Amino acid sequence: MNPTTALSPYEKLGGEAAIHTLVQRFYALMDELPEAYTVRQLHPESLVGSANSLFEFLSGWFGGPALYIAKKGHPRLRMRHAPYAVGQVVRDEWMLCMTQALTEQVVDVELRQQLIHNFAQMANHLINTKDSTNCPV
Repeated sequence: MNPTTALSPYEKLGGEAAIHTLVQRFYALMDELPEAYTVRQLHPESLVGSANSLFEFLSGWFGGPALYIAKKGHPRLRMRHAPYAVGQVVRDEWMLCMTQALTEQVVDVELRQQLIHNFAQMANHLINTKDSTNCPV
């Protein structure tokens, strides 16, 4: 008997195309939602580079090709985010955009809830200040 191989989140979501769609929607929401103003200000005017990095990171994090690691090594998320004041407001605004993008795209409720939970844990881990009002613009 062959054991059933569980699908990775990457496969469950629909692979490369679906991850691109998720990332594009996430950054579109960051541009569109006034409630995401503070987190948007932490990003460059053009979100192309940010979107590419997030896509590459999520590809590996979701169980697909480890594109980010192949290009930049270990993600070291806390270290890479250390130059930015990531407080509760920034965390919440980032999660607002990601939760909305996941809600729009992921129809499997159990998978969506697990992904939101995982993203929330990661976002909580990146908080490095008590006050996000002095974020660099």
